[in-house]
Amino acid sequence: MTEISRRKSDHLRIVTEGRGRQHSLASGFDKVRFLHDALPEIDLDQIDCSTRFLGRDMSAPLLVSAMTGGPDEAERINLHIAEACGHLGIALSVGSQRIAVESGAAGGLGRQLRDLAPHIPILGNIGAVQLNYGFGLDEARRAVEMIGADALFLHLNPLQEAIQEGGDRNFSALLPRIEKLASALPVPLGVKEVGAGLSVHAARRLLDAGVSILDVAGAGGTSWARVEAERGPNRLQTLAAPFHDWGIPTADAIRGIAPLIGAGRTLIGSGGVRHGLDVARALRLGADLAGQAAGALPAARAGSEALVAHLSDVIAQLRIAMFCTGSRDLAALRRAPLLQAGPGGQWSQPAGLEQDDGAV
Repeated sequence: MTEISRRKSDHLRIVTEGRGRQHSLASGFDKVRFLHDALPEIDLDQIDCSTRFLGRDMSAPLLVSAMTGGPDEAERINLHIAEACGHLGIALSVGSQRIAVESGAAGGLGRQLRDLAPHIPILGNIGAVQLNYGFGLDEARRAVEMIGADALFLHLNPLQEAIQEGGDRNFSALLPRIEKLASALPVPLGVKEVGAGLSVHAARRLLDAGVSILDVAGAGGTSWARVEAERGPNRLQTLAAPFHDWGIPTADAIRGIAPLIGAGRTLIGSGGVRHGLDVARALRLGADLAGQAAGALPAARAGSEALVAHLSDVIAQLRIAMFCTGSRDLAALRRAPLLQAGPGGQWSQPAGLEQDDGAV
């Protein structure tokens, strides 16, 4: 097993064991509270939470976010995810394809994923920083073609690379390389963080460079500073300790970037998405889809049936949130009124609700 493969296997183990969570910094989702509608005047069974992404129909606005690992375990997990997502009609984004691209081996990232899930959106994934270490259009095309992807994510992880032993830390002049790739790649290019969030400033520059999909991947879920510290020597643990809760909370990142997202662009809210109510909150704040990674990982490791059961519960929770806000579809959910936070932790109903459409 190579050092990279060993490191990625360690990542999976640490995240599954819950040792990579951010503790003191929350995602911000618990501060988003819907106004309960005791008289929704709709039939729960008639609620429509379907959407469309990358030219494909989806049963719900949910994406199973990037997971990776050593080749053997990655293959097993990826096949479970593809089978479950294909069965449910939701999107998936694979973990880093760097090893597969460099070695020419599938490592669980081959055409079998598309064969198992022929009709759903699938997104490839390579590290943006690799554009400064020899990757270019050819490698990006290979990442897309090996899994039949509909789009490609570049992930940004400066904190992780800074703390990781032997990390790739040259992030200089990346934006021009991203812009060049966005203009030449035959599929849409997306950019995601990995747990520290995207700022409005970064999002604006990426959109101006031709990126059409942004995943905020904010703080409140997995802390890669904590994950890297868990697998490192004492010196590394000391180095990483102040950054365990570093980042922009997911809810804040979504709220800030949403106004920048226009036609032809997609905003994904991930980072600390625990359940279907958090999916509803992410959409209400302005995300088009919500992504879950660590929350789905234990089920993904157990098998496709376990993952189907887990994700079915997430979708059911989303539908309950829609039902209890009187939202027949996702457009209505995005207008659902929210309670307003007041002094002393008190919550109040939005003023003048009877005069408007419920938006706050």
